[in-house]
Amino acid sequence: MGWLMNLVLTLQVLSAIGIIVLVLLQQGKGADMGAAFGSGSAGSLFGSSGSANFLSRTTAVLATVFFLATLALSYLATQSRQPAGSGSVMQNASEVPSPGSTPVAPTGVPAASGVPAVPTDSGAKK
Repeated sequence: MGWLMNLVLTLQVLSAIGIIVLVLLQQGKGADMGAAFGSGSAGSLFGSSGSANFLSRTTAVLATVFFLATLALSYLATQSRQPAGSGSVMQNASEVPSPGSTPVAPTGVPAASGVPAVPTDSGAKK
């Protein structure tokens, strides 16, 4: 199961890097207006509108791969940590004390020694 997690994690990282590169390569919406008025930037490797379609479709495919890899990683992580048939979280929880009971101090917490007592308000004027 470890090799499968490593494979999916590698796929996720590569798709994330691909998305970043493709988003940075794409032009904004305002760049098309300059090409319409003859600035000369429309002549590219993919043609005038071919790059936008190719880059946006490739970005969409990589985004889908990224989300599927994320879902697969979360599924694999929960399956590797939890034995089969372990039940719900609430079945494994310890008992909660009733509202009227005295709270118990957690173990390992030192007692409050050397802390001054809270003064009472016996000398206050009313």
